[in-house]
Amino acid sequence: MAVAEQAERHDPAQGLTRRSRTLVVVAIMLGMLLAALDQTIVATALPTIVGDVGGGNHLSWVVTSYLLAETIMTALIGKFGDLFGRKKAFLASVVLFMAGSFLCGWTDTMTGLILFRAVQGLGAGGLMVTASAVIADVVPLRERGKYQGAMGAMFGVATVAGPLLGGLFVDHLSWRWAFYVNVPLGLVVLGVAAVALPSARGAVKPVIDYAGILLIALAATGLTLVTSWGGTEYPWGSPTILWMAAGSLVALAAFVLVELRAAEPMLPMRLFRSRVFTVAGVLSFIVGFAMLGGITFLPTYLQYVQGASATESGLRMLPLILGLLVSSIATGNVISKTGHYRYFPIGGSALIVAGLYLLSRLDADTSFAEASASMLVLGLGIGCTMQVPIIVVQSTSAYADLGVATSGVSFLRTMGSSFGVAVFGTVYAGELPDRLAAALAASPGVDPRAVSTVKGLHALPAEVKAPFVDAYVGALHTVFLYAVPVGVVAFAVALFLPEVRLRDTARASAEGNSGVGEGFSPPASTDSRQELEKLVGQVWSRQKTNPGPELVARSGVPLTEAQAWLIVRIYRHAVDDGNATLLEISAETGVPAGIFEPTARQLVDLGYVAESQGHHTFTRLGADTFGRLVGAWRLWLLEQLTDWDTERDFTEAVDRMAEQLVDNGRELTTGRHAAKV
Repeated sequence: MAVAEQAERHDPAQGLTRRSRTLVVVAIMLGMLLAALDQTIVATALPTIVGDVGGGNHLSWVVTSYLLAETIMTALIGKFGDLFGRKKAFLASVVLFMAGSFLCGWTDTMTGLILFRAVQGLGAGGLMVTASAVIADVVPLRERGKYQGAMGAMFGVATVAGPLLGGLFVDHLSWRWAFYVNVPLGLVVLGVAAVALPSARGAVKPVIDYAGILLIALAATGLTLVTSWGGTEYPWGSPTILWMAAGSLVALAAFVLVELRAAEPMLPMRLFRSRVFTVAGVLSFIVGFAMLGGITFLPTYLQYVQGASATESGLRMLPLILGLLVSSIATGNVISKTGHYRYFPIGGSALIVAGLYLLSRLDADTSFAEASASMLVLGLGIGCTMQVPIIVVQSTSAYADLGVATSGVSFLRTMGSSFGVAVFGTVYAGELPDRLAAALAASPGVDPRAVSTVKGLHALPAEVKAPFVDAYVGALHTVFLYAVPVGVVAFAVALFLPEVRLRDTARASAEGNSGVGEGFSPPASTDSRQELEKLVGQVWSRQKTNPGPELVARSGVPLTEAQAWLIVRIYRHAVDDGNATLLEISAETGVPAGIFEPTARQLVDLGYVAESQGHHTFTRLGADTFGRLVGAWRLWLLEQLTDWDTERDFTEAVDRMAEQLVDNGRELTTGRHAAKV
């Protein structure tokens, strides 16, 4: 491959020192943490927010508006990053997220909070997707597996910490600080990213499916409004609901037609011809429905019914989260070792049904142990099910569809979360007012405003507050009981999930993410190459020894490992201006330039490199040698990917990854290897 051809594929990470790379990664992951936390941080704060700003009938929209906006942005931001550069897309996402966070804390109305949560969601969606893309830009492929695991762990931590942090802010500061806290942290992310982030964009101008994204946004928002307003704001048979439902269905049908004709559809309809993708998509939707619905409304039970503080409600929800974590760990490990997965979603969906039913039986007299056990059952069910859809889709999709299929399952999970919260909220808003009205009628002299807040309710004498607590119990009983059929549907759908042979890369992904489960990962990219690199990163992380020395020998190149390493480094730096200096390599690796001089002289003497005033350029022999080294890594990669179809785009992706993996510098710049060089 010529130097000019290599330059077209230049990795922006090559211009970063190790210190700069670490700084970028820390900033990026902090940004992702903020976005992940805000999916759940408001859960324990919602009862207090409702008591402060009112609008209890619209409680669910504080979560739903965030999720819908996040989903829409995840479909757009990757294309914008390719078009304008990922640095600009990331910085814009940080600014949008900070603005939304500040406005959420500043507003005094439920309508304003819902609107500004949508702004925050747009920023969060952009943060998570562009952060993943930037990680791919700045982290070498052979190190990416551990960073992917760290990102998944961070999402898992955010799921655990979100409700607890929300409670701490409510009890010790104000619910507004659940949003304000993002502003100073966001400024740190913005400052570091503005200085250290490399500029990178796609090599090809992307085709953006604006029509498809607009139509699915309209359909999803409309259907969510129908489920939210039906029976509460408007009767189910009212013209408003009927016309909104009809318009949403028309938008959904138009979306399907547009996707059938789009050059690069957001969600290709051909994917649904696959039984595996269809079943996996439905399962993913239901898992999102059950998880966010439960996390959103359990604090209402714990605070209004059992009188727990916001912080205590976050702590009491830990059985749900821990059950989810433990079962996802076990599921990932078993799938990785056995290759079998079908019984996990079947058993998991049965546990979801049982968990939702048990939650529907919670009342004011339920013991802590019984409530914890009920939450644990639901958590175990979600954990058993949540990562299976992604793993199966990764094993059955052609390379060309890998990105859109993986992101499609992630998209359906987020949509399920949005609908779950909306439906739970609709049932709650439809049940609670009538029950409270009946309790107020039987308790003259009680201020209606007092029973609408946690503090006001539990300040009442026990005999006075009892009927109002029962009103909340009855409403929540109906909420969780109505969700049980959704779990039954999941169980029925899981029975149709076929058992297919898992690709080795998918099994590596299950093992690599088993600490937290694939379901905690950030949204998937629609870029098949980026998704394949994630899988290869997991395969690499499973390697017990570095295959580099063996591959140098296999290539037939008569060089030592140190000489081969320096050839690669010189080639990497020569892509910019045709030559490389040892000082440039020293700045990147942190190893004194003098350490490289003996090996560089050997390469000059052997005819691989020419040197003039400290500038090293390749001879024809050196360029051919580099090609042979890349070829050895290419063959190694193909050995790891034997269960993939070798179509043209796939082969090109393997070539690119081989060029990244041939750089053996990370292992050679520390310890005894540095001395060898």
